[in-house]
Amino acid sequence: MQTNPTHTSLVAVGDSFTEGMSDLLPDGSYRGWADVLAGRMAARTPGFRYANLAVRGKLIQQIVEEQVDLAAAMRPDVITLVGGLNDTLRPKCDMGRVRDLLTQAVERLAPACDQLVLMRSPGRQGPVLERFRPRMEELFACVDELAERHGALVVDLYGAPSLADPRLWDVDRLHLTAEGHRRVAEAVWQTLGYEAEDTEWRSPLPPSARPGWLARRTADVRFTRQHLLPWIARRLTGRSSGDGRPAKRPELLPYEEPAV
Repeated sequence: MQTNPTHTSLVAVGDSFTEGMSDLLPDGSYRGWADVLAGRMAARTPGFRYANLAVRGKLIQQIVEEQVDLAAAMRPDVITLVGGLNDTLRPKCDMGRVRDLLTQAVERLAPACDQLVLMRSPGRQGPVLERFRPRMEELFACVDELAERHGALVVDLYGAPSLADPRLWDVDRLHLTAEGHRRVAEAVWQTLGYEAEDTEWRSPLPPSARPGWLARRTADVRFTRQHLLPWIARRLTGRSSGDGRPAKRPELLPYEEPAV
């Protein structure tokens, strides 16, 4: 890893986490950590180019089939790959198949860039995710093994206390808030060797008063009705929130700051 490197291009590959949900902009689009990171890198390097191929809901096989070869063909300085977590949350998941596909992705992407970046995705507490935790940790062990084998960097978000705080998660409990995405961008920024802008991104948030019983139950009911039940319905019917949705930045072009 270089110290204060100069990168001229970035391609982000993955699912909703990398697309940027739920860091909502005024125009209804999503920003997210990859856009924030690209903006920082562009501020240091005139003509910096950026593509974001990530689409919400994508499984690792879809990422391999739809994004990996496109990203490799762009031959950027940096590629970020985050995928497989959606697979671990499916009722039926072949972890051997997930590991094989992630391996294929890394083997294609690592030679196509100067630096491949992988992640141990952030995790929060809760009964819904707890049952899938062994699969998630198996996925992260595979990420660590592949990184060592192919010279990739690993950003450990799973071990960051701040990102386990429910206040950094949107009401759907699956996607980070704008502040959560900012902290992820900082984590990747530092892992790439840039000088820290926030040395405390991992640190727990200051304590706050816990919501009362009624407020918590109301939030649980809203979450179940608006997010959990539709999510379960999509899993049971084989549908995805990303079906038919294109990537938001499909070409490697000079970065432009989104309107706010």
